[in-house]
Amino acid sequence: MSAQCETTVKRAAGAPMNLFERWLTLWVVLCIVAGIGLGQIFPTPFQFLGRLEIAQVNLPVGLLIWVMIIPMLIKIDFSALHQVRSHWKGIGVTLFINWAVKPFSMALLAWLFIRGWFAEWLPAEQLDSYVAGLILLAAAPCTAMVFVWSRLTGGDPYFTLSQVALNDAIMIVAFAPIVGLLLGLSSIVVPWNTLLISVLLYIVVPVIIAQISRRYLLAQGQAYFDTILDTLGHASMIALLTTLVLLFAFQGAVILKQPFIIFLLAIPILIQVFFNSALAYWLNRQVGEKHSVACPSALIGASNFFELAVAAAISLFGFESGAALATVVGVLIEVPVMLLVVRIVNRTKSWYELK
Repeated sequence: MSAQCETTVKRAAGAPMNLFERWLTLWVVLCIVAGIGLGQIFPTPFQFLGRLEIAQVNLPVGLLIWVMIIPMLIKIDFSALHQVRSHWKGIGVTLFINWAVKPFSMALLAWLFIRGWFAEWLPAEQLDSYVAGLILLAAAPCTAMVFVWSRLTGGDPYFTLSQVALNDAIMIVAFAPIVGLLLGLSSIVVPWNTLLISVLLYIVVPVIIAQISRRYLLAQGQAYFDTILDTLGHASMIALLTTLVLLFAFQGAVILKQPFIIFLLAIPILIQVFFNSALAYWLNRQVGEKHSVACPSALIGASNFFELAVAAAISLFGFESGAALATVVGVLIEVPVMLLVVRIVNRTKSWYELK
């Protein structure tokens, strides 16, 4: 293993949960309140920002998404991919859950809950958009935050790094086809040009920029790399919160009219989180993987790369769409739900290791 890769693993394994990550739900709630209030008081400036588009890509949001995503991708060391063979069973479970189960199970839940059981309580014109948002959320596996969840469970840091690197590599080629397939099966018109532009802008280009930046920063020394990454992390936080304020400024009227929407959208997301994490956890036990591998394998399948999902939803369907709102609900519940999953896998360690 390279010295740089080993340093990355140690840093990820020991990094504490920062203030922003710990209180993410609170920040999102504050953004909901601020966005709705500002949107109602100053509608004209927000409408102007919403019209700043090129090829259906909103320029302010595009910039904010880059500031959000690139710092997270800089943390990813693709040289760790060679470690995949060391825990190929755990990696196999991770890939199966993330790409063969998670997007499809979420699509099924969206059809059942949004188009079926909850349809009478949701705006009829937004039903398809809500389904699309949930699909986009499930098609983007977690990246940076999974390091935090893994550390809290005593997860194997080398396995965690390798599975994140592999998932990011797969996401480059699999995100658009899976989203396109599930939207098509959902009878939702797939704007393929916009979808491919979103993949290019929010996955391919950021990955290239992040990896070039990573090499340059590491060449300046580990201390310099850590300092810059911490600074970029603060910028990423501000960009996420700003995006949420903008989004809720456009969603304000809908939410004020039907405040129950957020709760209804959270239900299929919660079911999907617990189903996928439990399935991955159990499958790792069945194939004989260690608890330190099963935990990060289960956690990456339960959480989401919500920054990408939000970006894609806004690009494909717009600020005022139900898709954008659905992806933000994923951000809202991310931390408390994942901390609950962490607690469950920690408390069941003795059961997991029971022969």
